[in-house]
Amino acid sequence: MAESARAVIEDVTSAFTELPAVDSSSGVDGPIGWPGYDDARARAAERTGERESVVCGVGKVGGTEAVLIAFEFGFLGGSLGERTGARIEGAFTRARELGVPVVSLIATGGSRMQEGMRALTQLQRIARQAASARAAGLPQIAVLCDPTTGGGWATLGGGADVTLALRGAQVGFAGSRVRPPGDPVAYTAEGQLAAGQLDALVEPADLRIRLERWLALLTNPAPGEPPPPAALGTAELPDTGWAAVRRARAAERPRAESYLDIYFEWREELSGDRCGGVDAGVRCGFGHRDGVSIAYAAQCGTPTRPAGFRTAARLVRLADRLGIPVLTLVDTPGAANDAAAERAGAGPAIAELFGAVAAARVPVTTLVIGEGGSGGALAFAAPGRTWVTPDAYFSVTSPEAAASILKRPDEDVPAVANQLRLRPQDLVDLGIARGIVTPAR
Repeated sequence: MAESARAVIEDVTSAFTELPAVDSSSGVDGPIGWPGYDDARARAAERTGERESVVCGVGKVGGTEAVLIAFEFGFLGGSLGERTGARIEGAFTRARELGVPVVSLIATGGSRMQEGMRALTQLQRIARQAASARAAGLPQIAVLCDPTTGGGWATLGGGADVTLALRGAQVGFAGSRVRPPGDPVAYTAEGQLAAGQLDALVEPADLRIRLERWLALLTNPAPGEPPPPAALGTAELPDTGWAAVRRARAAERPRAESYLDIYFEWREELSGDRCGGVDAGVRCGFGHRDGVSIAYAAQCGTPTRPAGFRTAARLVRLADRLGIPVLTLVDTPGAANDAAAERAGAGPAIAELFGAVAAARVPVTTLVIGEGGSGGALAFAAPGRTWVTPDAYFSVTSPEAAASILKRPDEDVPAVANQLRLRPQDLVDLGIARGIVTPAR
């Protein structure tokens, strides 16, 4: 059984003030007169010391004030009823009044059978409150405890900006008593992470520090346009286009991980597109730099898959809503173009990222650190705010593909690379890049 609501709250906060309870009655044995429901609630209250399945209040998590919604699984399986919905609504209302984030610590079996459809419609009530918080620019973080199923997963859990889960937790829309036989891993936190539905697994002992870090990152945006990182490779510019391509493809050329490690003092990552996919070749998250937060979406040198574009778009939209500027790192030979990528929606996924960058109100800074292959690279780039390193190139397509399209022989590929004007200095001359960054002195 999940840890009690108050124990979890004590684990993650240094101070907590409970909100006044909203416990209006719905008549004898609840709204649909379920026989024995009042007695069941009374026994649950005696067993747990709580009057409902959630405890809500305002607490301090590290240096950040937040509203916490903690589920008490011992109270009728942490199920959602009318009074649960009223308490959660009150918590979101208080968060909007204070202008603070919402942290949901979830352990629930779903909607409460003894209240019928009146219980199920609480999901609409909760969704409305979460939407109001998003419109107010308030971050929402969910922690999925064991178990998190049904409506709690499908509203507060799956709908949060950042979704963490305790390692080994049962997580799924279908609870253990109603799911069909099949793959049991699909209903675990580990399975949901692999399917792109969670951002990270957390050990219980690490939960407090991870929440502290996430809340600090999501509530402390950097002012203005992020500076591009300094180049980590050579300072010399390539003489020819083919030399630029070969240098960008060199195995020893610095990659995104090195740039992120040097640019940020520490960072936390988002994972997955929330559509069933994860692209290990795209890193997205928020980093701490000089006391403030900058979001990032970085290609890692592989063909970018649809899940990578959708994850990056998710990152850009979230950062924009929270007023956090974005750094993107371009490094890909191009978008993945195999049959699986087409079936997964490569075109719409690329369009989604183009749209997110175009619509962003926060500044987006781009640094091309390696290969800039066609539209799969351009989707990550900010118009007017793109910089390039000396060991990078940007091209309408690869020299090999251009030669093939133009029906030229393979031996013409180097000449085609030169004709494409893809060198860093060419990109500046063409107005594609604002400038060439050099290594720090």
